[in-house]
Amino acid sequence: MTNTTHRRVDWVRLIWLALLGLPAAPAAALDLALPLSARMTAETSTGAGSYRLPTGPWRDGGLPSLRIEGPITRQAWRLDGQSATTQQIMARLRDQITAAGYEIALDCAARLCGGFDFRFNTEVLPGPEMYVDLTDFRFLSARAPGGDSISLLVSRSSAAGFIQIIRAGESVAPLEVSPSAPPLQTDESEALSAQLEREGHVVLRDLLFPSGVAELGSGPVASLDALAVYLQTHPTTRIAFVGHTDATGSLEANVALSRRRAQSAVSYLRTRHDIPAARINAEGVGYLSPLSTNLTEEGRLLNRRIEAVLIPGE
Repeated sequence: MTNTTHRRVDWVRLIWLALLGLPAAPAAALDLALPLSARMTAETSTGAGSYRLPTGPWRDGGLPSLRIEGPITRQAWRLDGQSATTQQIMARLRDQITAAGYEIALDCAARLCGGFDFRFNTEVLPGPEMYVDLTDFRFLSARAPGGDSISLLVSRSSAAGFIQIIRAGESVAPLEVSPSAPPLQTDESEALSAQLEREGHVVLRDLLFPSGVAELGSGPVASLDALAVYLQTHPTTRIAFVGHTDATGSLEANVALSRRRAQSAVSYLRTRHDIPAARINAEGVGYLSPLSTNLTEEGRLLNRRIEAVLIPGE
């Protein structure tokens, strides 16, 4: 049996034990073999590589991380027909990791990780081997006393669960923040203000819609609350909310859906912040202005969005 085959079976054992909720073995037992229960869709290994291990959620324009150097193994697994939620899958994997002697560095879910910014500033194997739903993913990073590190990224589509496992070697650089994006101001209202005035529009990253859905839900929306602050402190400006859809269905139906999405943002500001109707309006362009490809589930999710467009006062 080749080394690659050994690694494939070894990681199947870890996932199999975790999903069954069986007692975890000590760290050395992570390399034991069990019958296949999940399908490995991708694997890359290097004897001398580098990996930025996230150690905190996205904040202040960067991702806190440790640079791990040494042997790196990256794998993606698909769990077809798996009905467990991302929380259930991660909970069982977490139990195995902690019982094996690892110390958790970061354990977060979707929006609390940093949502869009976290997802696109941490390492993710490409689709279709690995799939990440921006509204339903969980991330965990951990380190063993000897320096070995591991990260787990769990998500799912409507048909399957997905797990990414990255194991990294023993040499750890000092704590650092990845300079993957320009620094953002820490106050969200100031950040939105700067982008609106610099670019004239901003995508509201925390508004993510399932296919066919226009409602925002019942909880607070940070980006809309920040826009309310902006409008209150800039009394002559107006904002047009522009709704977008993916390319599923007819243009006529999607334009109507996108307008309802934009109207949901208007209603939020009217109801929660008493912003005058004359200062906010809703438009919809359907699928005519995509941010990403409509050929993948992840791309379609990114295209289902609302943008705020700044309209200066007269």
